Amino acid sequence: MTLTKICGLSTPETLAAALAAGASHVGFVFFAPSPRNVGFDVAAGLAQMVPDGRAKVGVFVDPDDALIDAALAAARLDVVQLHRTAPDRIAAIRARTARETWGAVAVKTRGDLDGARALGGAADRVLYDAKTPPGAALPGGMGLRFDWGLLDGFRHPLPWALSGGLDATNVAEAIRVTRAPLVDVSSGVEAVAGVKDVARIAAFCAAVRGA
Repeated sequence: MTLTKICGLSTPETLAAALAAGASHVGFVFFAPSPRNVGFDVAAGLAQMVPDGRAKVGVFVDPDDALIDAALAAARLDVVQLHRTAPDRIAAIRARTARETWGAVAVKTRGDLDGARALGGAADRVLYDAKTPPGAALPGGMGLRFDWGLLDGFRHPLPWALSGGLDATNVAEAIRVTRAPLVDVSSGVEAVAGVKDVARIAAFCAAVRGA
């Protein structure tokens, strides 16, 4: 069974919808330029809604220790997800926080998958995401997808997750093509950037269950 992460949640209503739909992981973004960024007080309130057995994921972009510590304290995170972060820094964060740690690999070509191999021993899971355009302010959440066929035959060095441009209309195909053990969605369940839609969350989770 493929697990589901709903990322970039910022309101009690949409978090409740994700939990009701069966999401195994819920993501909170701690990156100021993102329209999905949440403050520590908001994150703390949302975290209190998440029952045991569901993982609270904090999403960071090359963070310093102070940001991680504040987010961990506020939201009692189970997982630290790192974008644009060097493997040695990922390993250091993992060792220091003693949390499950994911390293994101931005993919556009087969050669980009080499970045996953560099995470062996540094992270607990690789998150394959679509590479954003040069100069883009955000590392993800832009609705872009990559060619899932690039993963065909690739020997994953770690447990992994698929992200990038997923929505209710294509996630079943994505799971069929890649056999992803975990899928991660953000913009694909939004009405507009940064605003999650309860019905789209439900539809996405239903599509994953039906895959």
